[in-house]
Amino acid sequence: MPHTLDLGCILQELANRKVAYVIIRGQAMTLQGSAYVTLDLDICYARTPENIAALAAAISPLHPYLRGAPPGLPFRFDPPTILAGLNFTLQTDAGDIDILGEVSGLGGFDQAFVQSEEKTVFGLQVRVLSIDGLIAAKKAVGRLKDHNHILELEELKKMRDTAP
Repeated sequence: MPHTLDLGCILQELANRKVAYVIIRGQAMTLQGSAYVTLDLDICYARTPENIAALAAAISPLHPYLRGAPPGLPFRFDPPTILAGLNFTLQTDAGDIDILGEVSGLGGFDQAFVQSEEKTVFGLQVRVLSIDGLIAAKKAVGRLKDHNHILELEELKKMRDTAP
C-alpha cells in the first residue's frame, strides 16, 4: 500500500457515487489555509442506508484494508460491515482514509455538515469543516498535539474576520 495520498482519486470516487460526507481534521485544516501537512484523508459520512451503500461502492475499488491489522485477515468494506461499525481507519490503493460516523466535539454527519462550507478541490465541489468546527473538534479531543493546531486555527480565523 502507498504512503502517499491520491486525494484527487479518492474525492473523484466519492463524487462519482454521490457520497454525502464532510472533509475533517488535517485535510480540512490544509484546505482552510493551515500550514499543517497530513498524508491521510479524514471524512465524516452520513449513516443513511443509501449513503452507506454509496460509500462502500466508492471505496471498494480502492481495495480498503483495516490499517494496522495483520495481513491476510478477511475484511470486506461493504454495507453490513459499515452498519456494524462506526469509525474505520483504512489503508487503500489511494492512501490512508479515516471514515468516521461521529466526530468528537461535533457529533455525526448532520452536525459536521452544519459546521462545514463548500470548497472546490480538484475541480470538485466538496464540503470542508469550517475553522470554527475544526477548533471545536480539536478542543473536544484535547490532545497535546492539537494545542498548536488550535492556536494556528484561531489566528487563521482572526485573519479572515479582519480581512477587508
